[in-house]
Amino acid sequence: MAIAPRNQTRRQGEVNLLVPPPRPPVQGLSGCLNQLEQQWQTEGSLAALWQAWPKIAGPQLAPHCRPLRFQAGRLVVGASHPQWLQALRFNKHQLMGALRGAGFALKDLQFEQHNATTLPPAGSTLEAEVWSHHPSRVDVFGMEDCPRCQRPSPSGELKRWGHCSFCQRDAMDNGVAMGTPSELESSAQ
Repeated sequence: MAIAPRNQTRRQGEVNLLVPPPRPPVQGLSGCLNQLEQQWQTEGSLAALWQAWPKIAGPQLAPHCRPLRFQAGRLVVGASHPQWLQALRFNKHQLMGALRGAGFALKDLQFEQHNATTLPPAGSTLEAEVWSHHPSRVDVFGMEDCPRCQRPSPSGELKRWGHCSFCQRDAMDNGVAMGTPSELESSAQ
């Protein structure tokens, strides 16, 4: 049986009671933010990578590509244009060396096309137009069962992809980009 430290016990009669450890001293907001930034750096998280990305990728490459996912030592970087995707592939070994030199435990580096689009302003007519045609709207398109997994799904999703968003997510996790159902089926074979 473990024995609690003296500052975590209190004697009451013949019984020793456990008390919570003393609270750490209160620190200011800047101290909290500095501590959070240090945790980002030590854990090798995606947030730390986003922060260090301009220095690692350099001034020419950084504005046109960005880290998308960083899990189990595998980093996926998205490029805004096929030419930048090619530049990433050409500089893969230099980029891996720079990432490892910056302290990121990197095993693999992969690239994909990624066009980050800005969202329409909240409450705008463009937002209302996009939402009125969105494939996940059940009240407009209705519900059906997915032909692959038999889950109930919005009909708009089934019309767009040929299967539900869960199956689409699985296809994307396996490296298949979003596309038409025929493109997805031919790439699955």
